[in-house]
Amino acid sequence: MSHGQNVCMSNEAQGYSKEELDEAQDRHNLSFPPDLIDTLLKARIPDGYDWTKDHDQIRERLEWPFEMLLSDVENGFWWPDFGDRPQNTEDCKTVLREYLDRQPRLIPLSGHRFIPDSPNAAGNPVFSMHGFDTIYYGANLEQWLRNEFMDEWNIGTVKRISFWSDIAEDHETPYSFYQTANPDEFG
Repeated sequence: MSHGQNVCMSNEAQGYSKEELDEAQDRHNLSFPPDLIDTLLKARIPDGYDWTKDHDQIRERLEWPFEMLLSDVENGFWWPDFGDRPQNTEDCKTVLREYLDRQPRLIPLSGHRFIPDSPNAAGNPVFSMHGFDTIYYGANLEQWLRNEFMDEWNIGTVKRISFWSDIAEDHETPYSFYQTANPDEFG
């Protein structure tokens, strides 16, 4: 990951210690993929979260995927794998929470860029996640660093990640449910 590491190392903050990363993973009940650990041991991600101090902000970002999808669900969007859409908002919220609890967790990197914690292997894609408006922002961590911080734009072959790849690759499905739920807006 030589090129991507140079991107990180351009940041003035030095990397974390292994103990700091272990503590962050324990505190937030996460398991960082090995390429993320390697990168963070060398340098901190520019404009990224400080895993030793930004505990509240990181907790909020760990909830971001749920909160953004919930906002979309409350506005009529739905994903077929959630099952039949409940009639009330509280039941929709429960279905969404239970579904996401069975999916890989998204680890916040910077802003609304995330890398999945599973599989716990190098090469997971990075997602730009804003509810159902989710896209790949890099086929892997190195590519994301180049795309994000070196103004390159390349998305290579992407490892599929349960649910997150589905919504990144299929923007029509949640909108078709929205159109069905809100027919007056689509004449």
